[in-house]
Amino acid sequence: MSSTSRFLTSPVFIALAYLLPVSLLYAQEPVVSTDINAAGMAIYEETCSSCHDMPVETKSPPIDTLKRMGPRAVRYALTNGKMKVQAAALSENDIDNVVAYLSATADVDNSWISDNICPAERMDVDTGEPTIWTQGFDRMNHRNLTAEQAGLTTSDMGNLKLAWSMGFPSTANMRSQPAIVGNTMYFPIVDSGQLFALDIGGDAPCVKWVYEHDIPLRTTIGYHTLKDGRPVLVFADNSAHTLLMDAITAEVIWDVSVQVTSVSNVTAMPVLYGDRVYVAISSGELNMGAAPDYECCTSHGAVVALDLATGAREWVYHTMEDAKPTTVSRVGTQQYGPSGAPIWTAPAVDEKRGLLYVGTGENTSAPPTDTSDAILALRLEDGSLAWKFQATPNDIYLTGCDRNPGGPNCPPAYSINKDVDFGAAIMLAQTRDGSDLVLGGQKSGDVWALNPDTGELVWNTKIGPGGAMGGIHWGMAFDGERLFAGNNQSTGQSADGNDPGLFALDINNGSMLWEYHHTPDCSGNRREQLPSCDRSWGMSAATMIVDEAVVQGTMDGLIKVFSTTNGEPIFAYDTAHPFTTMNGVEARGGAIDNFSVWAANGTLFVQSGYGLFGIPGNVLLAFKPVR
Repeated sequence: MSSTSRFLTSPVFIALAYLLPVSLLYAQEPVVSTDINAAGMAIYEETCSSCHDMPVETKSPPIDTLKRMGPRAVRYALTNGKMKVQAAALSENDIDNVVAYLSATADVDNSWISDNICPAERMDVDTGEPTIWTQGFDRMNHRNLTAEQAGLTTSDMGNLKLAWSMGFPSTANMRSQPAIVGNTMYFPIVDSGQLFALDIGGDAPCVKWVYEHDIPLRTTIGYHTLKDGRPVLVFADNSAHTLLMDAITAEVIWDVSVQVTSVSNVTAMPVLYGDRVYVAISSGELNMGAAPDYECCTSHGAVVALDLATGAREWVYHTMEDAKPTTVSRVGTQQYGPSGAPIWTAPAVDEKRGLLYVGTGENTSAPPTDTSDAILALRLEDGSLAWKFQATPNDIYLTGCDRNPGGPNCPPAYSINKDVDFGAAIMLAQTRDGSDLVLGGQKSGDVWALNPDTGELVWNTKIGPGGAMGGIHWGMAFDGERLFAGNNQSTGQSADGNDPGLFALDINNGSMLWEYHHTPDCSGNRREQLPSCDRSWGMSAATMIVDEAVVQGTMDGLIKVFSTTNGEPIFAYDTAHPFTTMNGVEARGGAIDNFSVWAANGTLFVQSGYGLFGIPGNVLLAFKPVR
């Protein structure tokens, strides 16, 4: 009997039938053959291996990661995602063969779901005041939880023990933060397109419902209660569609495209405020433009404001004008510009000033604009630009051009070609005297503090060398006095040429209060578990505060906790190894990156395994204090 049949004939199916649309109950990614597809392997070696066999140099996931992603994610990447340009010459049969080859070791067995459905007394979905409801834990992106919110004190954070682990098949990237209200955790699995409503109130989690999306999911899950009391979830997928969903029934209320160009993407959690949903627009063209026959480049960043009730567009802010034809490359391909300045992370809301703050990325073709690598303040009312602060001008960058700078689409000589965008969410914080600052963490390794009324610079502190994979990546944290920022290592740098770590800055002037320097660890069997232990060990994941403890994940699979006051180590745990999971799914940890750490209900949660640029994995870990 198939896993689907077991689920549908179980007693729980009757209990779930009134909660779930039929499509949710029947949807399941097909199991693929475990036979190696020779034709697919040949196509991979000819078309794909030049990048994926050099992951550090090309910022491409290695083949081991691709083989863990599952057929749905691989096929989407080749047909509509980042690899669409590279796969343009492949026939449908070629794509089938590549998918079969790369999915040969990623058979999808979802029978664990039916084996872990909640009993009737745990089936109800919690509503009310959430603990985790937005990417930055509040509208100002502070990423700070009190002891009461987390159910954990500083003392607890130094006395943690692994309570349970949960594995997820057919995924290589544990990356997106859930929403939590009561005992219900809305947990997305990116590669498989699944969104789980889990009960986390008992000794082990169980499944309330699961929503299956046709396209891989991308963003953190937002939770809100509408004026009529209806609880909703808001998130986006890899095709730049934003969804509003009923949190109790998993019914999709609306699903709309927010594309502003043909290759628009959404990587940041949509922000619900007032009667609108604000969606930041990024782009995958960064990974396409270096192909010699690609007409580079036409996309740009934006913010789209949607009507909360209907999903209709109310206004759109564009980070630049539409691209126009510029020159013809030496291989005869039409080039376009300006382009770029994508917006990667969730906006911060300034309720007092009626502003929305976002950070942008690099340009992808000439001419450069003054809105790239910048912090922008937009008026909530109509999306008009209140002010802009450009941290780094003339940064035109395409993935692949740093190893082949002579390519026909590669940036002109005057470009600094650094890829030093604002990947971390912009933050609104308060100084000791009560005045406000807008804070931005940049991949250059810089922290910028700006006047929120004018955008003028107040202070600037550099915490590391920065670069395409260096500097401040996913998010900083603020405890009311100190700003905490993790510094990642730059691409290709050795242990002697880099200084990743965690840094605490005085919010009033940017001075360094304390710093922790993270060094490679290949001791014991860590080299066996992490072949890149001496090449990838930075602090890229978003930082988090619980009470007076600051939590930071590392690219070499460690979760580390420090005192906010003096940086003294409180707790550390190595996640880069296999786990025996409570749901019976084979699982292992890897790199901790993106929005992979959060806390609620007396539990520290860590999702381990980020295969895009680090070590793949597929495990969710729950740590509880020993009391």
